[in-house]
Amino acid sequence: MARSTRWILAGGAVASLAAGAAWGYRNWSPASTEAAHEGDAHSRPATAPGHTAPVRISPQARANLGLKSKPLELTAFWRTIELPGVIVDRPGVSDRGVVSPVTGIVTNIEAFPGDTAPPGAPLFTIRLVSESLHASQLELFKASREIEIAQDQLQRLSDVAESGALPKSRIIDIENQIKRLNVTVEAYQQDLESRGLPTDAIEAAASGEFVTEIVVNAPHEPKRAAAAAPAASGGGDAPFSYEVQALHIELGEQVQSGQVLADIADHRTLLIEGSAFKDDVALVQRAAKNSWEIDVDYGDPDSAVDGEWPAPPTPLRIHHVANLVDAETGTLAFYLALDNQWQTYEQDGVARALWRFRPGGRVRLRVPVEEFKDVLVVPREAVVQEGPEAFVFRQNGDTFDRRPVRVLHEDRLFAVLANDGSVRPGYYIAQNGAASLNRVMKAQASTGTPNVHVHADGTVHEAH
Repeated sequence: MARSTRWILAGGAVASLAAGAAWGYRNWSPASTEAAHEGDAHSRPATAPGHTAPVRISPQARANLGLKSKPLELTAFWRTIELPGVIVDRPGVSDRGVVSPVTGIVTNIEAFPGDTAPPGAPLFTIRLVSESLHASQLELFKASREIEIAQDQLQRLSDVAESGALPKSRIIDIENQIKRLNVTVEAYQQDLESRGLPTDAIEAAASGEFVTEIVVNAPHEPKRAAAAAPAASGGGDAPFSYEVQALHIELGEQVQSGQVLADIADHRTLLIEGSAFKDDVALVQRAAKNSWEIDVDYGDPDSAVDGEWPAPPTPLRIHHVANLVDAETGTLAFYLALDNQWQTYEQDGVARALWRFRPGGRVRLRVPVEEFKDVLVVPREAVVQEGPEAFVFRQNGDTFDRRPVRVLHEDRLFAVLANDGSVRPGYYIAQNGAASLNRVMKAQASTGTPNVHVHADGTVHEAH
């Protein structure tokens, strides 16, 4: 009887379990499972687009990346096009030749290539071999002596003529003779002056001291170049000097009147020749017409020494646009006036010059095209892009928050951001290293720890 009771109780328990399982199966459905997961999803906080956990890096990592932060400011920005340019001589101003005023033999050379010569300084000494020059000096001397003789005669006969013993017509003839001789003297003086003889040498020839040698001096300072840029810092107030570029004669060589003896340079005023392609001609002409400022990239790191030169002369304006298109390149030239800077130094007792800009130097010209107003401008390295998204990093102490931004324009140097509230004026934004900060952010998100190490080249590794 006891055994049958136990079997009855066991059978009842099994029946109860089976009934519970059947009820659970009838009430289960995929919809109920999805509802449960959906409830879990709503229980987690949503992530805003572009929002990530702040990037935390150590002071050493910031030093490795060379991070610099600056506050954003509302400003205006000109969209530009970059065109190539080259520094060239300014025709009629930069270079000039020194010519021989007479025919003679070079007996002395005072300045050589690389030397400097202030205006009026002696450059060459030439011994005269011109017969016409000697003849002019002789005739000048003879005419001057005849004037003296005629004046003495006039003085002796003036008293006699007043007493009536001599007709006055005789006095008039002597006076007319003196006038004719004065005209002859002036003519020979002009002839000798045109041949390059200085005033003191002409006066000496009139008194019988004939000139056998002539000194060729550096020309006087041109008036157009007198308003050029002042000497660079370090050059002091040193006066201007020409620089001898090339010699075309040798010592003892016979030269002819008008022959070029040397080339000297005055590089205080130069030109920048830009090249505009066909699609850019209209933009260049509009910039010239409106006198818009042209930004010039000289590619000059201040001669690799901080403070050796003052700030370069920029921005500039277009001086003029060429009237002819280059048949070979199909480009149109335009020119910007450039005031040069120079320094002087002395070596072995000889003064020499250093120019900041030299003909042949290559530059980049940024011609303005379109103006953006009330925008935020950052360096190109401050923006990182992931597909259509663009981000900058805002600094907050030792952390950096990634912020999505809208890029209106970007070029090789700058990125122009819209002032749409994603970032605001006054925010401190990392000016460089945005790509490296983005890698640090991803590394920290994947490891779940801010302990990452940043190398000087920007590579990121997890610290152990």
